[in-house]
Amino acid sequence: MRFFVLLTLFSCIASAQSTPYFHFTLPPGPHGVGLKVVQQYDYTRTFHSTTDVLGKPYAGERARPIQTLIWYPAQTSKIQQMAVSDYGKLLASETDFSNPSMSSRWQDWIKAMAPTLNDSLLALRDAPQAPGQYPLVVYAPSFSAMSWENADLCEYLASYGYVVVASPDMGESTRYMTSDIAGIEAQAKDVSFLISYARTLPNVDLSKIAVAGFSWGGISNLFAAARDSRIDALVALDGSMRYFPGLVKQAGYVHPDQMTIPLLYFTQGEISLEHVYLNHSAPDQQGPSVLNQWTHGDLLTVHDLALVHQEHSSMYQRSEDFWKDYAGDHKGDYAREDGVAGYAWMCRYTLNFLNAYLKNDAAAAAFLRKTTAENGAPPHLLTADFQPAKGFPASFDSFRFQIGRQGFDHAATIFAAMQKEKPDFMLKEPTLLNWSFELEEQGHLTEGIAILRLTCQLYPKSSYDHEALGEAYMKAHESALAVDAFKSALTIDPNNQNAKAKLKELHDPEQKAN
Repeated sequence: MRFFVLLTLFSCIASAQSTPYFHFTLPPGPHGVGLKVVQQYDYTRTFHSTTDVLGKPYAGERARPIQTLIWYPAQTSKIQQMAVSDYGKLLASETDFSNPSMSSRWQDWIKAMAPTLNDSLLALRDAPQAPGQYPLVVYAPSFSAMSWENADLCEYLASYGYVVVASPDMGESTRYMTSDIAGIEAQAKDVSFLISYARTLPNVDLSKIAVAGFSWGGISNLFAAARDSRIDALVALDGSMRYFPGLVKQAGYVHPDQMTIPLLYFTQGEISLEHVYLNHSAPDQQGPSVLNQWTHGDLLTVHDLALVHQEHSSMYQRSEDFWKDYAGDHKGDYAREDGVAGYAWMCRYTLNFLNAYLKNDAAAAAFLRKTTAENGAPPHLLTADFQPAKGFPASFDSFRFQIGRQGFDHAATIFAAMQKEKPDFMLKEPTLLNWSFELEEQGHLTEGIAILRLTCQLYPKSSYDHEALGEAYMKAHESALAVDAFKSALTIDPNNQNAKAKLKELHDPEQKAN
């Protein structure tokens, strides 16, 4: 009996020792990693109600709290490295900086990570910054998640020369996110707030900005990019943009087919059509595929064959509560060890993507175009598809960009190409006129005339447009062309008094006879 008890005890110890708890396996880059926590508010938005949960007047700050984590390249220091438990302590002050309090939900989260709470990570709290300026990466967490759910990825990027900022994922006016457009836009505005805040950081190069998001953060970053032109690239870790195309369509201003920035998208392991039919049939999940529409910007899709959705977060992989449900979600015969390996490859691809598009690293760009086997990835872990951008989208911003590349003489050709791709595409008349006037005011008369000529071509029944073209020709001392333009204006509207006056000024024989 005693032998049996001892044997059972040794078996339990061996089992515990063999449990492959999550550990980050990639070596850090050349920089040390610092972490700074900033408790700040977005005073342009209200977060707390006028009353508290008891219906009493709310006495604290009502502006939106933005607990901001900043990982950055740092100098070597004797400061103790952050442990998982140190990150956990930040949960108490996410929404109340003056009176920190850990909710029962977060207490349960901490308990679930008990086996790894003492694990040391890379970051040193408030370490001195390394000299220089670095590209900015904003990290958008998953649904209601803490800002540091992917601390391993954020630290890894910082060690390779990036400043990474993040804040908790919160709803419009609640700590917990809501699964609607209002919730998405709240997080998207947080992203733009963090980009603006980064202007105050001397070690940030704001000409190079990417936004990475996991799950819900991987739809909020799309919404942010649709309205914030400062964003140069997107990374989605099994982002919700793939699963909620209905919300993308409902927004009305998010157009993946017009995006020209590069996107790196990681998918979880294979999902059957039957699973999609049963679990992704709600109206918010019905609509055109974001990835299929992403044709005007480079798209790299990495299929994480070994990973379920939650394994794209290092803190989820550290949670024993997650592993309790893993048996019902996992793919094939993959196990916890594969989650550790798959996560490392996710980080490798993210780093190379950012290096390629934010640092113009040729070797990193070549890495993205190689097969996963050529990059040394085990074939059972992942595959990847690279789709280069094709053509250009039909939009005013794209039209101006192509004009800058090809020249104003090609304005009509560029417009024709856009209309061929999107037959209902049209450039607005006031927008074109204002652009032409702005060009003239800045001394670019020839370019302004080119835009006015296109305007007259697109709006042939506008007397005013032809009149404006005639005046521009007069400024350019092109009298014959000015006469033709004013005559066209009068053909459309015989009562255009300004066109008549300009013709007299040009001594047109026909006008003199009248």
